[in-house]
Amino acid sequence: MFRLPIVKFFNRIFNRVTITVVLVALQVLWLLWAFWSFTAGRVWLNGALKALSIMIVLYLVRKDENSAYKIGWIVLIGLLPLLGGALYLAFGNKAPAKYLRERMQKVEQAHQTELAQPEGQTDALDISSRNLSRYVAKFGPYPAWKDTAAHYFSCGEEMYPQLLADLDKAEKFIFLEFFILRSGIMWDGVEQILRRKAAQGVDVRLIYDDFGSLLGLPSDFVIRMEKAHIRCIPFNPVVPLVSLVMNHRDHRKIVVVDGNVAYTGGVNLADEYINAEQRFGYWKDAAIRLEGAAVWNFTVMFLNAWNAFRPQETDYTAFAPTRLPAVQDGVVQPYADSPLDEEPLAETVYLDILSQAQRYVYIYTPYLAVGEEMLDALKNAAKRGVDVRLILPGIPDKKLVFRLSRSYYLPLLRAGVRIYEFTPGFLHAKCYVSDDRVAVVGSINMDYRSLFLHFECGTLLFHNSQIAALRKDVERTLPQCREIQRSDCRTNLPGTALDSVLRLLSPLMQAAARTKRVRSIRSHRCRKRLSLPGWQLCRCFRMGSAAGICWNCSGWSA
Repeated sequence: MFRLPIVKFFNRIFNRVTITVVLVALQVLWLLWAFWSFTAGRVWLNGALKALSIMIVLYLVRKDENSAYKIGWIVLIGLLPLLGGALYLAFGNKAPAKYLRERMQKVEQAHQTELAQPEGQTDALDISSRNLSRYVAKFGPYPAWKDTAAHYFSCGEEMYPQLLADLDKAEKFIFLEFFILRSGIMWDGVEQILRRKAAQGVDVRLIYDDFGSLLGLPSDFVIRMEKAHIRCIPFNPVVPLVSLVMNHRDHRKIVVVDGNVAYTGGVNLADEYINAEQRFGYWKDAAIRLEGAAVWNFTVMFLNAWNAFRPQETDYTAFAPTRLPAVQDGVVQPYADSPLDEEPLAETVYLDILSQAQRYVYIYTPYLAVGEEMLDALKNAAKRGVDVRLILPGIPDKKLVFRLSRSYYLPLLRAGVRIYEFTPGFLHAKCYVSDDRVAVVGSINMDYRSLFLHFECGTLLFHNSQIAALRKDVERTLPQCREIQRSDCRTNLPGTALDSVLRLLSPLMQAAARTKRVRSIRSHRCRKRLSLPGWQLCRCFRMGSAAGICWNCSGWSA
């Protein structure tokens, strides 16, 4: 009779998360011990390491890189002249691993022509909007579209019933790509429909970030889904290795149904996003539903990610929209950003909105950890008379990051930016709206990880009716917020010192927030082959978890 509690106790201790943390900690301690043991008393080696650190500082000064990131590393190398250069070589590379980069870039380059900008889509836009749209179409590349109906949702529980209804209408395919999946009411409702549709012959595919979903899914999740003919890819599977070579997460939130309907925004598939569970008070989020031509951008985003890891189709024509709504409601331009190239697309979109604003810019963001360029853009917009308002959480999910966000308040307030904290709970929405002319709804936070390290997506709206809907949502939300005054930013000397350190090291902190990397799929070792009715897959050695499913070898025959 004591067996069940004992099993639960050991399951909590010996699970994937605790084992990963312990192994990473042991590796860190071993590396530090090995370094100090190897350098002790070796003058020539110490001199070589100092020379390496000097060369890296000179390299950083000349490198075309985010200034906050460079300054953080230069300071760290100055404080640790022996270890700093070696740390930069090990952890300073922000680019994804070569294998991941080559796979994804190969697929994206093969399908660039399918994302060519059709003529006449942006002719009715003003010059500022047309220029921004042209930039995204050229450097994304993601085209702008008319013939698209949009609907803005001001919270997850408003979106959820419509999402279920659209999934239930699927006839050909359902694509889902999310950062977080967690077992519970929200996911159970989606899963029931996915299972039913897959049994009916609908092509159901799911990409989820393995780190984001680490605590929320059972270890046999992929097996269960594949048995139900729901094909899965756990993106960037977590293994306990100390490395930042692949410190990149799939932070996108995408649903595509039959190529005609798409969803994106800040809402993941977990109960707190529909307030079925209270974690940090009321969970305020945002999402947008698209129907029509612009859905094509999200379809191509998903298929490119899918075919990079489970190659299936080279021609996307069968997934194109088959019906266009009879509406003329401005221009809609979904886009994605990734660390695969050096183009800071997401940041540039935000900077352009700030630089072109004439009357107002309202911003939802759960985190604020930006570089000097973004900080200056916010301040300069306010200084020239634009009504700039930032709305952040009142109850944080990460206290240290919340402290970092607040460290930016005083210089922004001095410049005239108005800052609000959402007192009922946690604000997770990621939105910009400006001048009733342009808006963004997506997954992109105002922090270093979202702007430079994650795979992200968003939707640009130009002269669309839902821009006003977003503005009205902000206006309804502001009375529920506490406006921050300069007097609220007073702190003592230790607090000021802590804020300065957090600001200085914020790019490094965020880059080091997740020190687990993916083992190259090429180097996996399949030790056990598992046969199931109608399909096969191989289980790798990675701790017997869902991340241990290999989709790269001949084991897949679904």
